[in-house]
Amino acid sequence: MIGGGGFLGREIVRQGRSGGHNVRATFHRHRPAVTDIDWQRLDIRRRADVAALVQAARPDVILNAAYQKADWATTAEGPANVALAAAAASARLVHVSSDAVFSGTAARYHETDVPDPTTPYGAAKAAAETAITAITPAAAIARTSLIIGDGDSPSEVQVHALAAGTRTGVLYTDDVRCPVHVADLAAALLELAGSSHSGIHHAAGRDAVSRYELGLLIAARDGLDPASLQTGQRAEIGPPGPLALRLDSTETQSRLNTHLRGAREFLVPRPVH
Repeated sequence: MIGGGGFLGREIVRQGRSGGHNVRATFHRHRPAVTDIDWQRLDIRRRADVAALVQAARPDVILNAAYQKADWATTAEGPANVALAAAAASARLVHVSSDAVFSGTAARYHETDVPDPTTPYGAAKAAAETAITAITPAAAIARTSLIIGDGDSPSEVQVHALAAGTRTGVLYTDDVRCPVHVADLAAALLELAGSSHSGIHHAAGRDAVSRYELGLLIAARDGLDPASLQTGQRAEIGPPGPLALRLDSTETQSRLNTHLRGAREFLVPRPVH
């Protein structure tokens, strides 16, 4: 597991261990507190380091969830290094990509749609997809959207901070995504890892919601005051980027046993005891 120290990576590690797999994981800066895991520090920008680690571990499967939004080398070149190492070791590769590879000008995006990114991060993710497809055609590439958890994802932390008044800002009404629960996404990636499916897959939630609608769902689940959440439009305020990114995961869902829930399904009010 490359990128095991991140929000998604930690859940993949947890589920992998629970499923009885022998899990090895990498981190970039801070070693996670999870014990009973063979943690290795890795900078995927260093091709020789990636190759040496993979050759030493000889994994059957490599899942790559490592990225840095503001760093082209990590997000675009790093996955190519991972693909080269996977090919040399005859390891199956599952790579996590993003809806950011699209411009947001289409009503919905299917796996066969050609990327047309409008941001440096989206361009880096698209470049990684191209490199991986060329180097390891049998790899599975899973595009996803906003990843939500049970209170600890960046989106949830933001909503709580806005509701508490410890952070100022707005939630956009024109910025639409298809949020997915981290547990569903991790399970889907592990299922892809154990399959022979290759190419592009869309692994996002079924509900397309704005950042504001997502905030209201989080507030309802956690008992926050929805009136404390202020609205705005990204088109007016910025930063620049795609507005409506609706990933259609129907085709991928038909191949998986894992149910990719929509935000309205997994963000439900918690029972009061």
